[in-house]
Amino acid sequence: MFVAAASAGFMTGAGLIIAIGAQNAFVLRQGLQRRHIGLVVAVCSLGDIALILCGVAGIGALVQEWPELLQALRFGGAAFLAWYGFRAAKRAWQGSGGLTPSQSDDSNWLRVLLACLAFTFLNPHVYLDTMVLVGSLSTRYPGMVQWAFGLGACAASLLWFSTLGYSARLLVPIFRNPRAWQVLDLLIAVFMAVLCTLLLLHPLS
Repeated sequence: MFVAAASAGFMTGAGLIIAIGAQNAFVLRQGLQRRHIGLVVAVCSLGDIALILCGVAGIGALVQEWPELLQALRFGGAAFLAWYGFRAAKRAWQGSGGLTPSQSDDSNWLRVLLACLAFTFLNPHVYLDTMVLVGSLSTRYPGMVQWAFGLGACAASLLWFSTLGYSARLLVPIFRNPRAWQVLDLLIAVFMAVLCTLLLLHPLS
């Protein structure tokens, strides 16, 4: 029973985490540049784990009682995505991305930490996915088995972000070409713009 619940939690968590694309794009970029990967992986994983455990504990119900908070996060998240997308578009235009050492914002650990926290906690959907959805699904399992479901979802988060961050090095030979960085930054800019637009046009329910 515990194994089945943990497996179900793992699959649920994996499906939801992979779908949060803005955060994944940020982790991938940091992994490619090999800058503060441990910090990024830790913040993303621990953030998700904390929200998942809160959801299993029943706190997700409070999120549904505070629609104003979700709406504030919605507009805050949209503004952050617009800003980050603009920076990616600027890098693509200038061809300033790459693997060479720089003094850019992406090399400063504090700025990386703040950006990582923003990607993790300014996305209102992460609260609906982890605290509300995972929390609700965990109630299908009785007693302590419910926590096995939650731990399975936590394991999915840890595995995903660790793999994404540390396996990005396999793509480094491709991204030694500055043109590849321009394409990546352009795709990130477009992706952020789309997510920003979706947040603004589709109210949360």
